[in-house]
Amino acid sequence: MKIIYDAMGGDYAPLEIVKGAVLAKKELNIEPILSGNHEAIEKILNDLNEKVEEYEILDANTIIENDEEPVVALRRKKDSSLVVGLNYLAENNGDGLISAGSTGALLAGGLFIIKRIDGVERTPIATLIPTKSKPFLLVDTGANVDTTPELLNQFAIMGSIYSEKSLGNEKPKVGLLNIGKEEGKGNNLYKKAYTLLAENKYINFIGNVEAREIPYGVVDVVIADGFDGNIFLKTYEGTASMIMDLFKENLATIEDKQTAGALKDLLYKTFAHFQYSNLGGAPLLGLNKPVFKAHGISDAQAILGASKQLKNFVENEVIETMIKDIKELNE
Repeated sequence: MKIIYDAMGGDYAPLEIVKGAVLAKKELNIEPILSGNHEAIEKILNDLNEKVEEYEILDANTIIENDEEPVVALRRKKDSSLVVGLNYLAENNGDGLISAGSTGALLAGGLFIIKRIDGVERTPIATLIPTKSKPFLLVDTGANVDTTPELLNQFAIMGSIYSEKSLGNEKPKVGLLNIGKEEGKGNNLYKKAYTLLAENKYINFIGNVEAREIPYGVVDVVIADGFDGNIFLKTYEGTASMIMDLFKENLATIEDKQTAGALKDLLYKTFAHFQYSNLGGAPLLGLNKPVFKAHGISDAQAILGASKQLKNFVENEVIETMIKDIKELNE
């Protein structure tokens, strides 16, 4: 399997991206295709004692920054690592692409270069989030801040397929993020979406779910518009970070070293469960080819995790299943 890596995208690019691709080659038998500055990539591979000739490198001399307007950047920077990589994927030269760079540029590039599956109206971001038990999938986490009930219904189908085929959840439980569990809760968007989801034969809809329930693993797929989903995601991340900081500060006040050591081990064991690097990347659902967004601060392990997810995504024919179900839904 060949995966294209946007080697220049992300806070720790190109070093960590290249290191992650090297790990994917060794541990997953991936054939990496590295898009970026040829000289910089070659130097890193040499420093890692890798045989450069075993890696395909797409020479790309510019980078799309996070603060650039996505569509404008795509047009002006056709030689950027992201655009070069996406075009290479569109030409059937790889099985998927991973980028830790600009989310907006990746979404725009996916739309204009890779294009959506016939019948898919919008492309949501599907993010895996840890809970007390097993991770759940949140769809959408920011791609579509303005949606319709019909879009949320379509997001549910795609999220359910991904959860079942690639993540191994049989008949995944799908819930609608809301301010209460009762059917009549929420604004007009969520009330109408509830009706469509309840009638949707392609999903296992369990009704509304409140934010406070989700961290306990009561649901496999949570549906929300990109506005609410992004707020939920960042609140979740911020709360976990704040709790960890408080724990560390209080730990520093304990004078007994043995007690402090035991608590420190407990702390890291607990928070390792919530490490983003263990969960990999987030697919842009509804595109004709697998495109995954890795966290902007991804290190090599996170890139390896995203590679595992993309590999499962391809091997379990997620896109093929989406094409079939979306076609049936629209007939």
